[in-house]
Amino acid sequence: MKTSFVLGALTVAGLSAGAATAGTLDDVKARGTLNCGVSTGLVGFAAPNASGEWEGFDVGMCRAVAAAVLGDASAVEFVPTTGKTRFTALASGEVDMLARNTTWTFSRDVDLKFEFTGVNYYDGQGFMVPSDLGVSSAKELDGATVCIQTGTTTELNLADFFRSNNMSYEPVPIETNAEAQQQYLAGACDVYTTDASGLAATRATFENPGAHVVLPEIISKEPLGPLVRHGDNNWGDIVRWTLNALITAEELGVTSANMSEMAAGTNNPEINRLMGTEGNLGEMLGLSADWAQKALSVGGNYGELFEANIGEATPIGLARGLNAQWKNGGLIYSPPFR
Repeated sequence: MKTSFVLGALTVAGLSAGAATAGTLDDVKARGTLNCGVSTGLVGFAAPNASGEWEGFDVGMCRAVAAAVLGDASAVEFVPTTGKTRFTALASGEVDMLARNTTWTFSRDVDLKFEFTGVNYYDGQGFMVPSDLGVSSAKELDGATVCIQTGTTTELNLADFFRSNNMSYEPVPIETNAEAQQQYLAGACDVYTTDASGLAATRATFENPGAHVVLPEIISKEPLGPLVRHGDNNWGDIVRWTLNALITAEELGVTSANMSEMAAGTNNPEINRLMGTEGNLGEMLGLSADWAQKALSVGGNYGELFEANIGEATPIGLARGLNAQWKNGGLIYSPPFR
């Protein structure tokens, strides 16, 4: 009887896991749109343009997944979320994935029951101050008022940094990046702290960006990436390997300009598997053979998305740095397509 009970329990668990696995992919296909959680507005990463159309580096991730699954990069419903609301939106099923600047941490992965599907931007927390404050180091900020988004890792990082340096500060809590920008420019706080990429994106929108400086200290590790709910392994695989497809395409030299040529067949078996002209990787995911081609058709490979939205030639002006490919001294690396 004990054996039967255990086997029965395992069978139920297996059926439950199977049902969970099928859930999100089936929902997205039935709905015909991907519900993607993004920030409330961070230029270069996720923000509506003058026509109200969402664009940016994180938006490109949403569109790549929609293209891979639905064959239509425009079949995305963008759901703006704050630091406080993003996890509730994902856990409740309001969104199918989060593609906003969210840090992968132990508690979010384990305690909140989410699954991070990779890192698409390696970041760290920094500080921005007005140039006329006369500060050249974060260690000179004793007694400062600091604008900080609630419900984020930056709160604890800030407290740790000031405590370890025997300094005090007065927090000015804010909900969104737009509110932080408004408060900071109005002089309600001396300092704005968030991920360094967010500071660069925010400063780029100022009327006089040169009047503000991002201090040299980076006080934390902030690996940012897309996430999904626990228990939906197939959906997690789809989001994970869509990101990996963008990364691998750059590594292998597959671009938006030569993709059609590469899809015709090459002497490189990994490119052929990525393009779906060899093997059955798409079938393993429950997608079409050319799923990765569809994902790449949106904005090109990882490097193309980076350069077009946040790279050095854009107003955001971010160098690749840690986000260079592993062959170029960075941390961007994908498992092999085999």
